[in-house]
Amino acid sequence: MDILNAFYPWTKVIHLIAVISWMAGLLYLPRLFVYHVETNSEHLNAEKTIVKWEYLLLKRIMNPAMITTWVFGVLLLLTPNIIDWSAGWIWIKLISVILMSGFHGFLSKQQKLLEKGTYKYSGKQYRYLNEVPTILMILIIIMVVVRPF
Repeated sequence: MDILNAFYPWTKVIHLIAVISWMAGLLYLPRLFVYHVETNSEHLNAEKTIVKWEYLLLKRIMNPAMITTWVFGVLLLLTPNIIDWSAGWIWIKLISVILMSGFHGFLSKQQKLLEKGTYKYSGKQYRYLNEVPTILMILIIIMVVVRPF
């Protein structure tokens, strides 16, 4: 476990870079869904262009970023003398990250449905869904930085 302490700053850096990349995707993919369901233009074919953007964002950026976030997050949790497990903030953060991962799964399912031409939500609903990762991100940052309890 001494190796985890030695590499702690680098583990934290990689974790933060992955979180930022993951969040960028979580905030952008619902916006692409809005464009997908609302675009009715001969200049921008949703079935060819937007579907490809959604797929590539999910597979090449979001999925690797989420996996990296989790791997390096777990390494941070395993680093000795870093986390006070009796504090409430860490549990709220962990629950929020699990919810964020569930939202990622929800977006992944939506991408597959939209790719098949199945529209379950309107552009307005996707705009509201776009607030979910923002709210969770704010909660996570408060828990990590302020540690209110």
